[in-house]
Amino acid sequence: MNGKIKCYIYTRVSTAMQVDGYSLDAQREKLRKYAEYQEMEIAGEYCDEGFSGKNIQGRIAFQQMLQDITNRKDNVDYVLVFKLSRFGRNAADVLNSLQTMQDYGVNLICVEDGIDSSKDAGKLMISVLSAVAEIERENIRAQTMAGREQKAREGKWNGGFAPYGYKLENGQLLINEDEAEVIRIIFDKYIHTNLGAGAIAQYLNDHGYTKNVRQNGMMPGFSAPFVVDVLDNPVYMGKIAYGRRKTEKKIGTRNEMHVVVQDDFPVYDGLHEAIVTEEDWNLAQEKRKKNAFVREKVRDLNHAHVLSGIVRCPDCGKGLYGNISTPHKKDNKIRHYYYCKNTVKVTGHKCKFRTNIDQEEINRQVFAVISAMVSQPEFIDAIKKKISSTIDTSEMEKKKETLDARRQQAEGTKNRLEKQMDTLDINDPFYEQKIADFQRRYDEQYSIIAEIDKQQTEINEQLYTIRQEKLTGDQVYQLLLAFNQLYPTFPEIQQKRFMKAFIERVDLYPKKTKDGIWIRSITFNFPVPVDGNEVVELPLESQRLAETVVLLTRENG
Repeated sequence: MNGKIKCYIYTRVSTAMQVDGYSLDAQREKLRKYAEYQEMEIAGEYCDEGFSGKNIQGRIAFQQMLQDITNRKDNVDYVLVFKLSRFGRNAADVLNSLQTMQDYGVNLICVEDGIDSSKDAGKLMISVLSAVAEIERENIRAQTMAGREQKAREGKWNGGFAPYGYKLENGQLLINEDEAEVIRIIFDKYIHTNLGAGAIAQYLNDHGYTKNVRQNGMMPGFSAPFVVDVLDNPVYMGKIAYGRRKTEKKIGTRNEMHVVVQDDFPVYDGLHEAIVTEEDWNLAQEKRKKNAFVREKVRDLNHAHVLSGIVRCPDCGKGLYGNISTPHKKDNKIRHYYYCKNTVKVTGHKCKFRTNIDQEEINRQVFAVISAMVSQPEFIDAIKKKISSTIDTSEMEKKKETLDARRQQAEGTKNRLEKQMDTLDINDPFYEQKIADFQRRYDEQYSIIAEIDKQQTEINEQLYTIRQEKLTGDQVYQLLLAFNQLYPTFPEIQQKRFMKAFIERVDLYPKKTKDGIWIRSITFNFPVPVDGNEVVELPLESQRLAETVVLLTRENG
């Protein structure tokens, strides 16, 4: 033992470039000379190259050094670093790490800053400088955010990709008519029909609308999250919202951030042209709030109103709802009907159809139609082929991989920017401009990542929907193979589930035909084989089919 004070040397650099005027080798050389001048023995050297000083996670050499200190491997008295910024930029991490070291009798010397934690003044200085470094970053971030909010106040677009329905030219939002039509349809359907977000997305997909693929890689198909995002965005009524999504620290972590959708945020008059009126946007918001509190009314647990919402009013086209009568005086029997709500209360739609249709009568007729279909000789073979068919989602899977790659790239860019911020020299005359520019680009990456996350949610939902439709379709087809034997044995709630999975709508005549038939046509959710053809809509105009329905209805009545 030579009696010299022992020390560790720790160096860190985020890139191979100069750091605070000194390269990695220059830092190491200066620390060695300091140790030699102070007659210290260097018991170990630790170096992290390419890691940020924002937190100690991922700094393998730093963590190894702390472990060696706690294990009392070399019984060192000091850790030498070039500057405090090389030890860490997060105040909590700096102080926690320093406390760990001092618990084992090890102090920190920051050579360039002239700080020695073994002295009271040095420990105080470390606390202050660590906090200042972190506050400085937060202040610059706040200033950047304040600049963005000022742009919003002035009605200007705040950066990032233009919202669907608009295009960006010289920083200005202009209506993109190729996309604006979809925006108008979404608001019109949501306000003036009973369709929800998922049904509107399905409507757009089924009626030949495709989403324009942007530079941000949006999927060509529409989804419920996309529709909801459109409905909730004030930009479509000519406003600029600030802070709809906010980057916040994850609870329980020190440095991990995530994007959080805000319930309350300021909205300013925009310089751009609106696609929908403010009145329509507000109507959509009112419906969104109402739909958040939809409650299902249950009066008869043994009755399910099998075709409620599927059977359509012959006057206004809205779905007929199930209704229950009070017990009749003659036989004390409760009767169930389908009726149109538009004749009962003001809904914005005038309707003259005031007939209450007996549910058993319609239910028997729909059963008879399906029974007639499945009794055709070619039906079983055609259905079996459908069940064995597969779906091709390869294109969507490729786009999903592209999104995954783009998200990884954005994360990489964000991490690189973070490292570059850590390596800026605070004495640089352009330090504030550079750090503000880095912070702006850093924040933009969070916006890009949030957009990619939204698209990933969309594509995952679309893939799920496609596979569920395939699964549901197969289940329906399997049941159709034994429909006449199985369906009558089901409780009404299962019959209702089958009908909703199989049938989109049942259209009625305004009055029963002379043969007692209500049904004019049936539209299915899946193509079904009828008379050698695949059909989605089946009109009951065929005399032969109508006669079969009448016959089966009477047999089952």
